[in-house]
Amino acid sequence: MDYEYAPLRLPPNVDRSTAEAQLAIQAEFSGWELARVRLFRDGTRQVMLRRRLVSKPQPGLSY
Repeated sequence: MDYEYAPLRLPPNVDRSTAEAQLAIQAEFSGWELARVRLFRDGTRQVMLRRRLVSKPQPGLSY
């Protein structure tokens, strides 16, 4: 299966519950799923989202 990926970088001032809510919204309405999360010492999160490639257009990320 082919996937498209979308990297996100969440700043250190975004707490875990806010990040979780934001990612849940992306999953619900745009079909993204969590592929990987890296947490850095400064509190920054690097998130990689993915979704399957389909022939019909899908909504993009909303920031």
